Formats: sequence, C-alpha cells, structure tokens
Amino acid sequence: MEKLTLREKVGQMLIIKIFGKEISDKTKKIIRDYKIGGVILYRKNYDTYDEMLKIINEIKKINRENGNIPLFISIDQEGGRVNRMPYELKNIKSAGKLVGKKDVEVVKEAGRTTAKMLKESGFNMNYSPVLDIQRFENGHAIGDRCYGRTAEEVSKNGIEIMKELSKGGIIPVVKHFPGHGATNKDSHFFLPVINKNIKELENEDIIPFKKAIGQNAEVIMVGHLMIKDVDSKNPASLSKKIINDYLRNNYQYKGIIMTDDLKMRAISLKYGYVRAALKACKAGDDIIMIGASYNTIIRVIKKIEKNIESRKIDINDINKRVERIMKLKEKYKISDEPAKGCNIEEINKRIEQINLNL
Repeated sequence: MEKLTLREKVGQMLIIKIFGKEISDKTKKIIRDYKIGGVILYRKNYDTYDEMLKIINEIKKINRENGNIPLFISIDQEGGRVNRMPYELKNIKSAGKLVGKKDVEVVKEAGRTTAKMLKESGFNMNYSPVLDIQRFENGHAIGDRCYGRTAEEVSKNGIEIMKELSKGGIIPVVKHFPGHGATNKDSHFFLPVINKNIKELENEDIIPFKKAIGQNAEVIMVGHLMIKDVDSKNPASLSKKIINDYLRNNYQYKGIIMTDDLKMRAISLKYGYVRAALKACKAGDDIIMIGASYNTIIRVIKKIEKNIESRKIDINDINKRVERIMKLKEKYKISDEPAKGCNIEEINKRIEQINLNL
C-alpha cells in the first residue's frame, strides 16, 4: 500500500466502460495514465467472439505494458435477457427458468458453465447472481432474473451460482442490495422508493444477502433504491447509513461493496456523474461503477483526489478500501496475461444440455 500513489489508489476504486469496438488513443490514455481498477464490456464493444477476445487482450496488454495493477475485466452475464456474450455462444435460459424444475444440479451446472466460458474468454468478474425476490411479472425490471419467489428459494439457488462462479475463478457480484424485488420501478429510468420499513426488509428481501454473507460473499452491489425508513435523502448506493449501519456494522460484512452503474438515470439525472461518484466515495463504497465519458472519468478522479488532499475524505478509509480490492485481486490471481479463448462448440453443447433440462 505504501508504494501506491494517490492516483493509483483512486483509480483502483473505479470500474469504467469502454467506448467503441476499437481501442482508441483515449482508451489507452485512461488505462495508462489514470490507473483505473477495472472495465466492464458490453455486446456493443464487439460483433464476434474473436473481436471480443481481441479487445480484452488489447486492454490487458496496454495495462500490463504500463506496469499497472492487473484489471478487473467484468461483464453482466446472467443468462436469459441479460446476455452480453457474442452470438456464436448459445445463451443459458433465465434464472426464473433455471429454477423451474427445482433441480439444484441444473442451477449448479449453469454456474459452472458460465464460469468456464467467462474465465477462458479473459473475464474475471461477473455481475451475478441476482439475489432479489421475484414479486412481479417476468418482464419487470428484475422479473425472471430472480432465482425464486421466496427468500428461501432465492438463497438456495442464487448462492449456488455464487459458489460455482467463484470455484471457476470468476468473482461473483451479488446484487441488488437491499432488494430490487421490493419495487416495481426500474432504476435504469427512475429512482425506486421502497416504503417498507427496514424490519420488513430484514425479514424478507435482505435474507438472501445475509445468507450470502454467511457463505463468504466477496462483492455486493448496492442498488439505486431509496429506503425511506433508513435514509430519506439518499439512495442506498450513496447512503452511509445503508453501507455502514447495515452492511458493515449490522451484518459484519468484510467484503467489497460497489455501486450499480452511476449512468442509470435514477442517479445521473439527479446528481450528475461527478457529484454522484463523490457521494459514493464519501458513503463508503469500495468500487464505483461509472459508465461515463472518459473526460468525465478524469474529472471524477481529480475531484476525489482533491477531496482526499483537503482531508474531506480520510486517506485511511481509502487505504482500507484499496487493500480489500488488492486482496481480492490476489486471491483470484488476477493477471493481465492474454486469454486464449474458450472452445465454443464444447460450451454450446453444455448450454444446450442445461436448456434441455428445463
């Protein structure tokens, strides 16, 4: 930790999106000079599997050649309608379909196959499983992305996905604490307000997260959800009360806490990117996901650095967060070595078999 510069420390706390299908000079600069901790890739970054592999390996090469800390290479690969892999690869059916046969072995195989596909393709982090409870129709913002309609069902199935991803070398990010299933609003567009009191949430929606913590959950994504009973001014993702009082203190959670993407309109329209990122940092988030322009990312980094230098943010708190990030990278042996790619035919056969069992 003593060897890291302030720029490296702040950079480690950011996961950013990559713009375009080619690595531009601006992309090289943001990786090289601003020492970001990780990237998230979407299907808009590639058309084919080979293009995806190429962009991943180029990102790793730039980071490696500049002597930077190895990157989180992340993806939002749940299966079902949240599928970011190229079309050459078949898609595992939704969580709602996976649990339909009530066969936990099918769920486990889905986790194993996803981990193998992602790991061999160069990824090391996946925003999965969803630990929200399904209360609304399948087409709802969360809907069939859930692993059940009760806390027990979600806990049983979702935690198996979490474990299998981890065993396969992929860091699972459980989401969306404290439970997006409690609202029918979509935080991509609105800030959902949850009117249940915290005791009701603790007796239902928070149970899968509590159980995941008990099973060594390593990263929890906090949703853009307003829990009025706890904090009527800030969404959970930007709330010190939610992050410290509930996750850190009440549940003794020692792992990494990260925000959902600040580009979502529930946040970006109300606060703007720079203010939201600063609020997230002050609230206690370890990792801030921010799908903003590179110029905005630079402004965010400089703003956080300025607040640390003026002691509005305690450097000791930053050190603790970066230490958590570094330990997780070490545990998973994160490196910027090039990926060779998966055997598409083999993965497709496994996915076909999973889907046939549903």
